[in-house]
Amino acid sequence: MTTLELDVGDLKPRAVEVTASELVVTLVDGRRIATPLEWYPRLQRASAAEREQYEIMPMGIHWPLIDEDLSIAGMLRGRRAK
Repeated sequence: MTTLELDVGDLKPRAVEVTASELVVTLVDGRRIATPLEWYPRLQRASAAEREQYEIMPMGIHWPLIDEDLSIAGMLRGRRAK
C-alpha cells in the first residue's frame, strides 16, 4: 500500500469556481482540482451570493457566510465535508 504525501508549499489556491456539479480550484502553479459539489453539503445548499463570498487562505478556502473551510490537501485526499 502506498501513502499519498503532499508538499503543502505547492498547494496554494489562486481562484475558485463553483459550477452546478463541481468545486474547481486553480492553484498558483496552474493546476486545477475539481471535486464533486455533493461532497460539500453546506456549499451545495448555499446561494450563489454566499458561494461568491470566499477568502483564499494559504492552504485552502473559507466561505464566511456559511462557515465552511476546505483545505486543498483534504480535497486531494478525497475528504468530504460533514
